Amino acid sequence: MANVKNLKKDINFVLGDIIEAVYLFEMSTTGNPTPETNALVDEAIAAFDTLITKVNAKNVENKKAHFKQINAELEETANQLIEKINAL
Repeated sequence: MANVKNLKKDINFVLGDIIEAVYLFEMSTTGNPTPETNALVDEAIAAFDTLITKVNAKNVENKKAHFKQINAELEETANQLIEKINAL
């Protein structure tokens, strides 16, 4: 992890790509949002907000371990969301 700026970019790009995949699924199938796809987008946005809040936390003792934990959480969340997209 080079720095906080790169971690924020990773969070933005990964979750942005997941939201884009949901929109592509909508366009290629029904052409309209469904309750399931809206729930996935809302979940991705909530995950983004949570992770950015954790990155911006100032009262962290071991910053390196803290950012490693956030990176692992991002990967886990992204994998879960991708599995849900694939299940649609």
